Amino acid sequence: VIHLPWPLKCWDYKHEPPCLAGCFGSWGLSATDMTKGLVLGIYSKEKEDDVPPFTSAGQNCDKLTTGKLRGTSNISGPPLKDFPSVVLVGLSIKAAGINEQENWREGKENIRAALAAGCRQIQDPELSSVEVDPCGDTQAAEEGAVLGLYEYDDLKQKKKLAMSAKLYGSGAQEAWPKGVLFACGQKLACHLMETQANEMMPTRFAEIIEKNLKSANSETEVHIRTRSWIEEQAMGSFLSVAKGSDEPPVFLEIHYKGSPNANKPPLVFVGKGITFDSGGISIKASANMDLMRADMGGAATICSGIMSAAKLNLPINITGLAPLCENTPSSKVNKLEDVVRARNGKTIQVDNTDAEGRLILADIILNATTLTGAMDIALGSGATGVFTNLSWLWNKMPLFKHYTRQIVDCQLADVNNVGKYRCAGACTAVAFLREFVTHPKWAHLDTAGMMTNKDEVPYLRKGITGRPTRTLIDFLLRFSQDNA
Repeated sequence: VIHLPWPLKCWDYKHEPPCLAGCFGSWGLSATDMTKGLVLGIYSKEKEDDVPPFTSAGQNCDKLTTGKLRGTSNISGPPLKDFPSVVLVGLSIKAAGINEQENWREGKENIRAALAAGCRQIQDPELSSVEVDPCGDTQAAEEGAVLGLYEYDDLKQKKKLAMSAKLYGSGAQEAWPKGVLFACGQKLACHLMETQANEMMPTRFAEIIEKNLKSANSETEVHIRTRSWIEEQAMGSFLSVAKGSDEPPVFLEIHYKGSPNANKPPLVFVGKGITFDSGGISIKASANMDLMRADMGGAATICSGIMSAAKLNLPINITGLAPLCENTPSSKVNKLEDVVRARNGKTIQVDNTDAEGRLILADIILNATTLTGAMDIALGSGATGVFTNLSWLWNKMPLFKHYTRQIVDCQLADVNNVGKYRCAGACTAVAFLREFVTHPKWAHLDTAGMMTNKDEVPYLRKGITGRPTRTLIDFLLRFSQDNA
């Protein structure tokens, strides 16, 4: 099957999302011949009378076929003998680059979305492999291909054929494995978050991270701390959440030591690890509660990011900390207005057991969490909320003392685990966390709005996203370069 973009107006959508051309014809090939597909890119025309330009790879293919890729009449055989299935995908305008106003890499996102759509189209006939046009950015093309093909089907008897994605042509070969690594890091986070809570308990989560990290690099250490260790550390705030479930809590501690100076202070990441969040006594509504299997997205993304940094052999030291437990109702769970004591001695009045993420983090510092529904309301899936006490990040998302006053004005304890008012929930949550941070360089990422995908990110399927793993990997890569 070859998919062609005729009529031409199919491609004349200017800045609209990349689209996929429809089916054009069949070559009468047997199923055994259908082993490999090809995805090529084509740009939208900039003027009404223009012919939509191919990418460099597309131009070469068009020459090889003596123009058959642009032909409108019936063709007697496949235009490229090595590829029984060819898909052309739209990349929007050729000049798309960085949207300075929104700090958005528009060209890269177009490539990811287009390649993902093309690979999925080829995946339908269950081909064994697909080669993809680098489209001017090999890493983005590979990320789109790998993430577009990924679908969680571990628990299904009938699974889609696993399809491998390869680079078509010889351009920018060094960027291809980098794209694989970034995409596979996000895939791991997505897999951890998507897996059902009766399969992905705290102990199982820790075992998977240990296995993956140790295979990534020899310069790693993994410590899976059990309840007795947590009790010895007097982590009363963490344990107050964990005690409602029969699943044992785990404090996961991972280290990557890539710096030539083993004593150099590490970057420290803390990730919220609630493997299922019912809300406790302050129980959530049943609608969409199933998504709370992904409430350990902070732990999943920071662990996957550190694993990817280890595979890249970055010359920095990194520590990852993840308190893992379930938040479920029982006779042992926190009750409203219970007071618990954190590791640093501060007391916390619990006025909402569904504000549990901040309780498990208080005992533990860039931390990432699916912390608040308020962040989803504020930013949706477009961006991660960042709060910081670093001056160079101040313009991104400052911390105002206005919210701190709502937390420390507490009747029974030093701090309250919720703010006084319904509004600004994301801000009061981070104000609470700030009361337990003593380091002068700290930032908090609230990733709740990014946890799921409906149709906002076209190269990801609907459901759990594994975001913002690639952002964390890119941050670590840039940090290592700046501190070389």
